[in-house]
Amino acid sequence: MRAGPEEARVKLGSSLRRRRGGARRTGDEGPAGDAARPSSGLRVLAQPRVLGLAALVAFGGWGLGYLAATRVFFPTPDALTGLVEVPEVGGFTLPEVEQALATAGLDLSLVEQFRHPEADSGTVVGQAPLGGQLILPGGGIRVAVSVGPDRHQVPSVSRLPGAQAADLLRATGFEVVVDSVESDLPRGRVVELRPEAGSQLALPAEVRLTLSLGPPSIEMPVLLGLSEVVARDSVRALGLAVGEVEEVFRFGRDQGRVVGQEPPGGTQLERGTAVRLVVGRRGGG
Repeated sequence: MRAGPEEARVKLGSSLRRRRGGARRTGDEGPAGDAARPSSGLRVLAQPRVLGLAALVAFGGWGLGYLAATRVFFPTPDALTGLVEVPEVGGFTLPEVEQALATAGLDLSLVEQFRHPEADSGTVVGQAPLGGQLILPGGGIRVAVSVGPDRHQVPSVSRLPGAQAADLLRATGFEVVVDSVESDLPRGRVVELRPEAGSQLALPAEVRLTLSLGPPSIEMPVLLGLSEVVARDSVRALGLAVGEVEEVFRFGRDQGRVVGQEPPGGTQLERGTAVRLVVGRRGGG
């Protein structure tokens, strides 16, 4: 049977309601549904992948640039290819240096001279480059050659006081060692100089200067009780001089004997000092 107009309208309304309800259920999934959408997931994963790709591209570009610089634009030479080892020439003479360098295929480019306290004249005491280093064939070698030590003449200081003599020797470049000794010269005067004046010495050198302490001292002996003759001989034997002899009156044993002296026994005297004697006499003087 064919449905009537009213029944047809009822069926059409039911169909429309079912469609709208299905659409609502699909759209009511909420935030969880939004997170699971394919389009949103692609946006979240895209950023780290892009960064990694950019880093890979940058590293690759650096590597290509390095290879181009080292292999094409600035290639490194083959290690040690064609280099010559510099010979050690310390202690050689110039003719020996020239021969050694010629054998090695090198040249002598510069010679400098200066005084050396120990090396003999004409001896090589330095070089550049150093022995054992590698340079290109035909390269130049610089050497320093000694002209010997600096030599000075020992000055004469015999008429100077000790302090001035030592200062003059030091000013000349010598090292001074000062000794002292008793002598007949006045205290502080130069007694001896070693090496002697006029000697040529290579610096640094040592000079020994001996200064006088003055005449040696003499201990005055005790002369009391000695006869006048023995006392006089004793004074002269010690390097002293017999000075004034005074006579005084004495009885018995003291006649002709020393009963007094000046200076007294035990006094330290310089050579040549005069000694005064007092001698006993029968008749008093």
